[in-house]
Amino acid sequence: MSVNTIRNLVERAAQVEPDKIGLVDGVTSYTYLQLKEKVDKVAQYLTTLDFAKGSRIGIYSTKGSDQVIAILAVLSTEYLFVPITKLLKPEQVKHIVDDCQMSAIITDMSKIDTVKSIDFQGKIISYKANEQSDVSFEEIYKFYEGDISCRLHGHNNACITYSFGSSGNPRGIVIDNRALIDGARVVANYLNLRKNDVLSGILSFNLDYGINQILATLYRRATLVIHKFLLPSDFFTHLINDKITVLALMPIHITQMFDEDIHRIPQPAHFKNLHTITASGGNLTPVMLSNIKTHFPSSKLYAMHGLTEAFRSSYLDPSQLATRPNSIGKAIPDVELYIINEAGEACRANETGELIHRGACIYKGYWNDPQETAKRFKSIKILDKVIEPQGQLTDEIVIASGDFVYADEEGYIYFVSRKDDMIKTRGYRVSPYEIEKVVQDNITAISACAVFSVPNEEIEEEIVLIYSAKNELAKNEILFEMKKHLPNYMLPEQIEFKQIMPLKSLHEKEVDKEVLKRDYI
Repeated sequence: MSVNTIRNLVERAAQVEPDKIGLVDGVTSYTYLQLKEKVDKVAQYLTTLDFAKGSRIGIYSTKGSDQVIAILAVLSTEYLFVPITKLLKPEQVKHIVDDCQMSAIITDMSKIDTVKSIDFQGKIISYKANEQSDVSFEEIYKFYEGDISCRLHGHNNACITYSFGSSGNPRGIVIDNRALIDGARVVANYLNLRKNDVLSGILSFNLDYGINQILATLYRRATLVIHKFLLPSDFFTHLINDKITVLALMPIHITQMFDEDIHRIPQPAHFKNLHTITASGGNLTPVMLSNIKTHFPSSKLYAMHGLTEAFRSSYLDPSQLATRPNSIGKAIPDVELYIINEAGEACRANETGELIHRGACIYKGYWNDPQETAKRFKSIKILDKVIEPQGQLTDEIVIASGDFVYADEEGYIYFVSRKDDMIKTRGYRVSPYEIEKVVQDNITAISACAVFSVPNEEIEEEIVLIYSAKNELAKNEILFEMKKHLPNYMLPEQIEFKQIMPLKSLHEKEVDKEVLKRDYI
């Protein structure tokens, strides 16, 4: 078996640190040996299902140790695991299930009704025994011995993660074992993680940032403590009582944690164990940076930038945060970043161009979407005017990110805009088309609508819905219908009525969003 597999991380951790606590979930904790035993039993059961190699296994549940075991179990087989965000509505879950032809779903009691409602025909595996599932982890632990053998390689596909694309429906990206290992290794190294570190598991394990938390912990054989962020007071108690040393956040978490009476936030001395904070998934506003500096003065903050097609591209060294807080930094180890103009030439300092990612952490491509794959996954030939391919080799794949950036005279990179009009809010990528389609399909009184975003310091971008109709509708009526079909983070913060919508063309009847946005601002 290749060393570039997640399965190898599980085996090595249990072999080298069998008695080390690797995972904590409330009052439950697992040593690395105990964790492997649980993982092996679930993996053994999955292999008895005799699905074809590469079959997709969905994991659709709330965060917890069972979810971590499920992830590692699927990654210990020749199947692919497909995380399904718990906030998605049934129609979105069904799209993912149908799109990747899912063979089984691992779920919990909070989500099993949704699985049943979409008429899922595959195997249903639950954490707790119940009449609605085919089998449970409780039963698997009782009747299986954990006897498995793996023939996995780094180039084997490992998972498909779904995000919202500009076409509206969730779109899957395929990740192999090597890319997952690259992410764990590179992040563990530039963050200088050690085996005595205690990582906070507040991120969702349905996104690659959260999955990396699990894998980086395994890579360094450190400890991961799961926490469900509900109240700021509980979160601060978690940091103190669990002696957290490394904290991975999305910008929305920073807003939430300091949405508290300033006098109720513990003094900085209580966070003396916390030496590293990372942030990804959005921009850090001045308010966020100020709060981090004030309340965690002893912690180094790493601002990081990743792509849908590659786990991580750049990070800003904490020493540079005060002087260039708006920069996304420089390339991570094992990655080269280039900025090219429309002619394919290297951009000069302060000249805006497209960010090209070469090296580690590149994913495999979009699931069942060769056209979208071709847009982003390019031959290294696109860098012909920038570098000379060694030995005339031209079959290397690089990522044309669609991010427009520039670099200053010292090589620090700054984000300018995205090629598409995707919205970044509360740590999620949101498609305006998805929201518009829900309105058009379900609110017949609305004749036309347009969705765009405007800056919001607390959540990065807030969603605005402008609509036209014969008569103005009550905002609550619109939101009530939208909530039936969309998760809360996709709901507009602002809804405005406009009798006549500006059009790009009288022939195509396409709403001119730029005019709407300009008028709104």
